[in-house]
Amino acid sequence: MSGTIFDEETSRRVEAVYQTPEVVAQRRQVLEALKPDAGERVLDIGSGPGLLAYDIAAAVGPTGRLDGIDASGAMVAMSSKRCAGQPWAEFRTADASQLPYSDDSFDAAVSTQVYEYVPDVPAALRELHRVLRSGGRAVIMDTDYGSLVINTEDQTRMARVLAAWDEHFAHGNLPRTLSRQLRDAGFTVRERIAIPMFNPEFEDNTFGKGMLTMIASFAPGRKGVSQSEADAWFGEFAALGKEGKFFFSLNRYLFVADKPRAA
Repeated sequence: MSGTIFDEETSRRVEAVYQTPEVVAQRRQVLEALKPDAGERVLDIGSGPGLLAYDIAAAVGPTGRLDGIDASGAMVAMSSKRCAGQPWAEFRTADASQLPYSDDSFDAAVSTQVYEYVPDVPAALRELHRVLRSGGRAVIMDTDYGSLVINTEDQTRMARVLAAWDEHFAHGNLPRTLSRQLRDAGFTVRERIAIPMFNPEFEDNTFGKGMLTMIASFAPGRKGVSQSEADAWFGEFAALGKEGKFFFSLNRYLFVADKPRAA
C-alpha cells in the first residue's frame, strides 16, 4: 500500500471497512485459499491494519512465523499493535517491489488489495517468487474497478468523482492481466475466484458505505472535484437509500499461485 495515500486517518477508515461483514467473509475466503499451517513461515505483503495477519499468526502458532510489510508506517503501527500478543509476528515498513528477505524464506505468502497500488507489478511478482521456497504458494487478491456499479441520478457528477478516484491506485484493472503476469514471473496459476462485494441498501457497517465514504474523502481537489461536489455526491446515496434505489456492487478477484518445485 502506498504510504502517502494511507496516512493515519485513512488507515483508520480502512480498518473500519475491513471489519464490515462483507470483508470479514472475504477474509475467511482468503484464509481458506492460503491454508496456513502450524509451524509455517508466512509473509503478508501489505499487512494493512493487521486483521488478516492476526488470523494467520494464530494459525501458524508459536512454532511458526508471520512476517508483514506495508509501505505505510501508520499501517505497520496498527498491525504491530493488533498482533502484540503474538511475538512470532513481526512487521516492518517496506516496498513490495523490494522485499527485505532472503531467497526461499517463506512457505506461503498473501497479498490482498496491494498490487493495484504498486507501480511495477512484474518486479513485485518476481520478488514474491524469489522469497518463496520451492513448492511455496501465494494468494493474491485485487479489485477490478471497471466492475464498479453505483446507482445515481447524476451520471455526469458520478463520472467526475470516479475519475478522481482513479488517482487512488496505479492499476485499476489489474485482475484482467494478473494470470499472465504471474506466469511470466514463474508461477503456476492454480485457482481463480470472483468475490462480489454487493450492497443493495445504504446502511452503516457495510462495505459499500465504507468505500463511498473513502471515495468522498479522497476526491476533493482532484480532477476538478470540489468539496461541495463530493459532499453532494455522497449525500445522494442516503436519499436513494430511503427511496429503495441504492445499489452498490464491486468485484474482487482472488488468485492462488504456486512456485514450482525445483527439479
